[in-house]
Amino acid sequence: MQNKPLSGIKVLDLSRLLPGPLCTLYLADMGAEVLKIEDPDKGDYCRFIPPLQKINSSLFLAINRNKSSMILDLTKEEGGKIFLKLSKSSDVIIESFRPGVVKKLGIDYEIIKKENPKIIYCSVSAYGQTGPYSKKAGHDLNFCSYSGIIKQQADKGEKPSIPRFQIADVVGGAFNALTGILAALVYQKTTGCGQYIDVSIMDGTLANYVTGLSELISSKNNISNIDLLTGATPCYNLYKTLDKRYLALAAIELKFWKRFCEAVSRNDLIPYQMVSGKKSKKIYKELSLIFKTKTLKEWMDYFKNTDCCISPVLTVQESVNNEQVRARNMIITKKHPLEGDVTQFNLPLKFSSFEFKVDKSAPMHGEHTGKILSSLGYSKKEIENLF
Repeated sequence: MQNKPLSGIKVLDLSRLLPGPLCTLYLADMGAEVLKIEDPDKGDYCRFIPPLQKINSSLFLAINRNKSSMILDLTKEEGGKIFLKLSKSSDVIIESFRPGVVKKLGIDYEIIKKENPKIIYCSVSAYGQTGPYSKKAGHDLNFCSYSGIIKQQADKGEKPSIPRFQIADVVGGAFNALTGILAALVYQKTTGCGQYIDVSIMDGTLANYVTGLSELISSKNNISNIDLLTGATPCYNLYKTLDKRYLALAAIELKFWKRFCEAVSRNDLIPYQMVSGKKSKKIYKELSLIFKTKTLKEWMDYFKNTDCCISPVLTVQESVNNEQVRARNMIITKKHPLEGDVTQFNLPLKFSSFEFKVDKSAPMHGEHTGKILSSLGYSKKEIENLF
């Protein structure tokens, strides 16, 4: 039961904050040997994003488990030499500097592949390696705003809202990088060749906003876009309950909408599932009055045996204690030698060949530096002279 899918794969991780480290978290959790390369000053900025557990942030501890950490000053000649030595026996390198930085450091793909032709080199950046924005800084909110996601969340004239989930960093950055690396590993396995992967977080955010294409096509063809997935229809919306909580109704398919209408004794509403505009607002008001007659718990009990895509709007605290989350063992606690009990999410993939576990707690800054340098042949005195 311990045949990890990526066992034997070695990854050098130069990334920091969220997109790159989240990508390498999945690689590490699936068995890859991930080594975080951190600068001598403070290392990964994510270590200090509140709230802190004791020394490191809870976010850092959650997304950097099963990894090792070494300190390396890549601005110094010896630091670059050490990195090149490490890269010769590695399969993957991932970095998140601005375009051009790794070339200045002398550790870019063109340099590495001369020594290791099978290397997979993944660069995760805000806007990609090319284009007029390539050298600009950016964060999740910027990528969501450029891609149309922010504007799409607001009705005409209303102030757009900021998503509380880092859509761009996770979907556009981490998961796109993960997909590219896994595909390149298959190619590497079959051909023996490596390759360079240019991941633009903005590109990834836009490309994964597939429902946005319907708005684009609708506007070009002068078709009224009912915006199905943002609350313009009564079948896909949020409704307030008697105790001022909310229920989410997502009865997109007619069969679910029909079951819902029958359950609330409003068969007359069945023909109005996909209405928009004034008619939609009228149906929404009617349903709102119905939902305000019971508490959230009463409604969930009421719909317990009705399969119509209805769910409670939970807080994060409620979600982690939800029976489905518990049944899937999605919340785990690992004892960290310095931080104490660290609560984190489990690997959200269930494999038949191995059962996931946290083999290593998130590393302290440079925790494995001496051990790694020793394995490269450096003496204790030489290691001391490096710092």
